[in-house]
Order: sequence, then C-alpha cells, then structure tokens
Amino acid sequence: MNGRFFAPGGGLRAAGRALNPGGRVDATKSGEDAVTPGSRYRVSGSPAGEKSNRNDGDTQLLARAVNDLVRRTHFPVAFGGLERGDAIHVTSIAGARTRSLEGLVVQASRGLGGRALVEKRPRLALDYRSSRSITHDYDRAVLGEGISTLIAIPVLVGARARGVIYCGSWSSAPVGDVAARPAFAVAEELSSELRIREEVDRRLALAPPAAPAAASVLAPAAREELRQTYAELRSIAAGVDDPALRDRLARLEQRLAALSQSEKEPALELDVRLSPREIDVLACAALGATNSEIAATLSLREGTVKSYLQSAMAKLDASTRHAAVAKARRAGLLP
Repeated sequence: MNGRFFAPGGGLRAAGRALNPGGRVDATKSGEDAVTPGSRYRVSGSPAGEKSNRNDGDTQLLARAVNDLVRRTHFPVAFGGLERGDAIHVTSIAGARTRSLEGLVVQASRGLGGRALVEKRPRLALDYRSSRSITHDYDRAVLGEGISTLIAIPVLVGARARGVIYCGSWSSAPVGDVAARPAFAVAEELSSELRIREEVDRRLALAPPAAPAAASVLAPAAREELRQTYAELRSIAAGVDDPALRDRLARLEQRLAALSQSEKEPALELDVRLSPREIDVLACAALGATNSEIAATLSLREGTVKSYLQSAMAKLDASTRHAAVAKARRAGLLP
C-alpha cells in the first residue's frame, strides 16, 4: 500500500497508476501513505508554558481546529500541537477515550507526525500498528488510545511547518478524498489564522511609537509606505473573526494613522462615525485605487464599493473621494 497519495483535484493514485476519482484506500491493509491535499489549509496552536498573549491565542486557535476536525470529519478522535525545538508538543485533544495522548511530544522525523512535520506534507497510516514506513516511538500513546487509522497533517505557514494536527479512528476505515478533504480545509484555515498573527506581530515590531513631531520629518516615500501598510492591514482585518486579533489590528492601525498627523494642520473633529467598511474603502482610495481595484482587494462587488464610498463622502461632507480622504486624514482616520 506504500506510495499511495491523494492527487490534487480528487481521486487516488497508486504506484503511478491513476484510479477513479472518489476511490478509497483499503484501510484493512497495512502501510503509510503520503497524502497531497486537493484543497487548502487553515492553522492554530501553541506549546504549553508559553506566556505571551500571541502564544496563548495560538493555543486557542489550535484547540478550535482540533475540535473542528472531530466535528467536520468522520474521524472520532483528533489531537495536535505546535512545533517547538524541532518537536511537536501536543496541547489539544478531542474525542479521546483515554488519557494516553496527554503530554505527547513528537520529535521531528519520528513517528507519523514527525515525518509530516519534516516532509511538509500529510502522512497516512492505514494500519498504524503494522505500518513499516514509520518509527514506532509513540506506540504507547497512539495504540494506548486504540487508534488504528491515523492521518497527520502539517500546518504550513509560508515555508515553515508550524505544527501538526492529527485525526484518527479506533478501527480500520477506508480513507478517500471525500473523507480527507474536510481535514485539509481545517488545516488551511488554521494556517491562515497563524499567518495573519505573524504578520501583525511583524508589523507591530516595525512600527515606531507615535510621536507628535513624527510627521514633520516623515519622508514622502516613508509616508506612502505607511499608507500602503495601513490599507493592507485594513484588508487583512476585514477577514479576521478572532476579536482579540481584531483589537490588536485596530491598535496598530491607530498607531500608523497617528504617525502621519502633522502639527501644521489642526486635527479635525468629526461628529460622524465611519463604518469599518467605509474606512476600508477610503484607505484603498487614498492609494489611488479605482472602484474595481478596491472591489478586488476587499472581495466586494464594485457597486458595493461605490455605495460605501458615497456614504463616506456624505458623512464627511466631501464632494469628491480625494476631499473625503483629506478630511479623513485630518480627523486621524487615515494615515
């Protein structure tokens, strides 16, 4: 059974021979299969003992992803952990009947998950107990839970494997494209969340503290880069569901907006409040983007962009988008 893998777009391939889409792997036979997802991933997680807010948030995201694996797939048990020191530290478990998986630490290249971590591709053990393609360092934990079929999916952020999530069953069960696709989707979602968090942290580290005199010495090129960064962060924030992460993004946006405030122009106080989407549209318009370009950036219809823009212009009492952007900048809503 070795050498089988899921082919992108569906179906299974074995020994270079294409099978019919929707075909299944016979889980009654032993072996470990490399799985190439035909869909995308999502990610989350954090090793125990990390005290930073970001790592706590990553751990919560991982726990949510592990629970999603049980809820959205046909596998009754799932677990996972983030990579730390070339090892996967399992911190989240769902659906287990025993406590044998608790505290599990999987070293890189060892076991099913260690191979998935290093190879950066999913691995499948059809019959874990008799598989000859993996080391059996963690049999006490896996077999102690009674797991027979096990899939390990790496959580990829860029070129780095941030962790691994697993889903398994207590009895041998066929595993096909349909069964595996939801697990790949959970991994992709987790990956996206982690990627956003890393980008936010990177930009927070690069952003200098706001200072009243900053704008008077800010070079034109630096100011333009700041405005592009602000617009990009607005587009990222629009797709974030995590309230804590949205708050962090909002604080970063405020810092970026404050950096471009000028002492030469008095701040403009507004009696109106722009909606988040109106600010998103204005931030893109400030870069000279057309309505169609704004729509593509924010995943909106062009007519919806026009409506938001007109609403913002009316609230700001501006006759053109350029005048609206200027007023929004004076009010500290845009950098």
